[in-house]
Amino acid sequence: MSAMDLISPAWILLVILALVLYGLAVRIVPQQSAYVAERLGRYHGTLTAGLNFIIPFIDRITYRHTLKEQAIDIPEQICITKDNVQVGVDGVLFLRVVDAQKASYGIGSYLFAITQLAQTTLRSEIGKIMLDRTFEERSTINALVVTELDKATEAWGVKVLRYEIKNITPPKDVLGAMEKQMRAEREKRAVILTSEGERDAKINRAEGDKQQVIKQSEGSKLQQVNVAQGQAAAIREVADATAHAIRQVAAAITERGGLEAINLRVAEQWVAQFGHVAKETNTLILPANLGDMASLVAAAMTTIKAAAPKDRSGATGPT
Repeated sequence: MSAMDLISPAWILLVILALVLYGLAVRIVPQQSAYVAERLGRYHGTLTAGLNFIIPFIDRITYRHTLKEQAIDIPEQICITKDNVQVGVDGVLFLRVVDAQKASYGIGSYLFAITQLAQTTLRSEIGKIMLDRTFEERSTINALVVTELDKATEAWGVKVLRYEIKNITPPKDVLGAMEKQMRAEREKRAVILTSEGERDAKINRAEGDKQQVIKQSEGSKLQQVNVAQGQAAAIREVADATAHAIRQVAAAITERGGLEAINLRVAEQWVAQFGHVAKETNTLILPANLGDMASLVAAAMTTIKAAAPKDRSGATGPT
C-alpha cells in the first residue's frame, strides 16, 4: 500500500475542516484596539490586543473599537450671542474610548451623539456671552464644553479630552463695524499717548525751570552772603584800624608836644581843604569870622616855632 492510498479524501476533508475551524476560532487583535465578542447574541467579553480564541459559529465579533485618541471635526454652525449677533463657529473635538462594552451597547453611535451634543452645548455657551467676549473667552468656552460633554459621555464609555474652537466668523457688516471700532480705539490710544507725552514733557520742563530758579536763587543767596561777609570783614578791619589809629593818636597826645602836633595837624588840614575848595570853584569862600582864621594860622605858626627847636634837639616830652 502506497502513501497516497493512506491519505484518503476523508482525511483531507478533516484537515481542511480543522484549518477552517482554527481560522474561525483564532482572533488577533491589533495594539490599541478592543473587540467585543458575543456568544449566542449576548455580550461575552472584550478581546484585548494579542492572540485570542473564540468558539466558531457560537461566538462572533460584533464591534471593533480603537483605543487611540480620535479627533472629530465639529461642523460650522450658527450661534447667537447674548447681544443677538449671529456668528459661525466650528471646532475640533478630541476623545478616546475607555470602555469598549459601554461604547458598543451604551449608545448607537457615540461619534454622532458627541458631535450633536458638542454643537448644542457650544450654542448654549455662546448665547451666554457678548460678541466681543467670544474672541477673548475661547479657553473658557472650550473648558465648559469639555465639562458638559464629559458628564454625558461617561455612560457611553468615552472620555472627552479637549475641545478647541477653530474659527469664529461674524457677519460682514458686524466685522466692518468691529474694524472701525478697533481703528477708533487705536486712534484714541494714539491721542492719549501723545497727550500724555506732551504733559510729561511740560512737567519735565517746568520741573527743570523750577530747579534752575532754585539753583540760581541759592547761588545768589550764597553770593550775597559772601559779599556781606566780605563787607563785614572789611568794616571790622577798618574799624580795627581806626581804633588802633585813635589809640595811637590818644597815646601821642599824652606825650610831650603831642597836643601842639595835633593842633598843627588840624590847622594844616583846614588850610589845605580851604585852598582845595578855592581852586575847584570860581567862587571865593571866606569864613564868617576872619579873626578865627588869623588866630588859627597864628596858633599854627606859634606851634611850629615852638616845636622846631625841640625837634632839632631831639628832646621828647614826658611820658
